[in-house]
Amino acid sequence: MNLTEDLYKKLESDPFGLLTQKPKQSTHRDEVKMIKENFQNIMAFYEQHGKEPSKDAERPERTLAARLEGIREDKNQIAILKEFDLFGLLVVKCLDDDPYGLLEGEDDIFTLKHVSKVVNEPDYIASRKACKDFEKYKKLFENVHKELREKKRVLEDFRGERFIKKGLFFVLKGVVGYVASVGKIKREKNVANARLHSVFENATESDMLLRSLSAELYKDGKIVSQLNHEIENDFQQISENDELSGYIYILKSKSDDELIRNIEDLYKIGYASRSVKERIKNANKEVTYLMADVEYITSYRVYNMDAKKLEKLLHRFFGNSCLNIKIMGEDGEYHTPREWFIAPLHVIKSAIVMLENEEIVSYRYDEQKQSIELKDTK
Repeated sequence: MNLTEDLYKKLESDPFGLLTQKPKQSTHRDEVKMIKENFQNIMAFYEQHGKEPSKDAERPERTLAARLEGIREDKNQIAILKEFDLFGLLVVKCLDDDPYGLLEGEDDIFTLKHVSKVVNEPDYIASRKACKDFEKYKKLFENVHKELREKKRVLEDFRGERFIKKGLFFVLKGVVGYVASVGKIKREKNVANARLHSVFENATESDMLLRSLSAELYKDGKIVSQLNHEIENDFQQISENDELSGYIYILKSKSDDELIRNIEDLYKIGYASRSVKERIKNANKEVTYLMADVEYITSYRVYNMDAKKLEKLLHRFFGNSCLNIKIMGEDGEYHTPREWFIAPLHVIKSAIVMLENEEIVSYRYDEQKQSIELKDTK
């Protein structure tokens, strides 16, 4: 895990309350989904026609124009939609006020004269076509369906463009897709974009833009979680100059105590400076392991950073779901372990990945929904 020192300091000091214990009320999910769907329809119109919808047109174009006008007048909607704005549709031109009468006169400055009409065509519309070499991908789709049935993978909400990379499986309108490659990253209007090669389980392929796929996934899609070794590989993009700092690991208790055994999704998030399996060999004699043997789930090598402090950041992120129980140790005294958390395994894994790619600063854990939610920035 190669986090920048600046990010680490930001996370540790938490100056904006990003990892605070009590979450704020976020915008209602259904409302946000409706806002995104409306804007996606507007973008689809622009992509097809090369122009904004007009209020002078017939329905449904007139309806789209009215919605776009409403979005532009609402700062909250703009904040929600700005990362999906592929064509700069949210930009509000500030010429209408004209306090000094500069735009008065018979001629309309927006009417071009003696200039040939040029339509700013959007990038060509990505469409699916038959995938001629589908056989080399067929086994991948068979495996991912098998892993979903066996619950080795799960479907997760899409959380941002940073998660779109080569090897990602996603579900779009009920069809599983696979990102086979990501083209050269280009920046347009200060927004990064790239052409993707995506293959679908119905033997078709597409070269849609990264941000177009992102918008579609937010509207009506899911992503497929990674397997343990895939996450591990993401953390091991290292060179000979990188220094191993330790391990972040996940364990499950084998305790016979009914109070512990009956808690669903109870996991320990811990740190070890040496081999995890070596560290837990005497677990049944240590309070931190609930005085019981444990099941090793997975671990992640941390390079060039203080793994112990990263462990503490994860503990703070899941702080609201920390197990509160007293355990008697071998010394005859009661102790309260603070490294056990009630959260689904795939959510814990996602948080670790988000910590690595810096996405975590924009999110919080909602212990009621048992999901990672976008923070309310109001």
